[in-house]
Amino acid sequence: MKIWAILLLLIIILFVIFMLLNFIYNKFQDYIIRINEVEGKIDETLRNKYDNILKINNIIKEKIKTKKELVDDLEDLKDKDLSSFEMHRILTEKYNKIDFVRKQYKEVSTSDEVNKLFYEITDMNESLNAYIKFYNENIVGYNKLIRKVPYNIIAIILKYKEKMFFDGKDLYDENIKDFKL
Repeated sequence: MKIWAILLLLIIILFVIFMLLNFIYNKFQDYIIRINEVEGKIDETLRNKYDNILKINNIIKEKIKTKKELVDDLEDLKDKDLSSFEMHRILTEKYNKIDFVRKQYKEVSTSDEVNKLFYEITDMNESLNAYIKFYNENIVGYNKLIRKVPYNIIAIILKYKEKMFFDGKDLYDENIKDFKL
């Protein structure tokens, strides 16, 4: 009778441990799925923003009748291996240059097609800001799990590492310039 009680207690303990590990694993998976999903949305929005900036660039070149590149290396961005953060930063810079050019020429600033594309980019920027906020909030939750016991034990076993925020800043590296605006 005593052996059955010990065996039953051992089975219960193993079941509780299994359930705890399952809970922890699923908690990590929830964050990983959310992060991957929003990364996909960020990438898709950046691709659409790139396409619209390219269209605007071509329309402006046509309207002001110039062969000169308004935005340097815009078409070369496709061939570069850039992170979403780097692409976001570059596209924002290119957008600002094109917006400056647009404001310099009346025939461009009054173009319905150009204004429609700029409006679409404004909507994309709002969506990107929301996606980035959601991404960073989930990174905070994920990174908190990696630092807490017993989650960190499972994280070590599964080789999960802390993830950086969308802005690419890393508190633990020696590069302090990534915190400058």
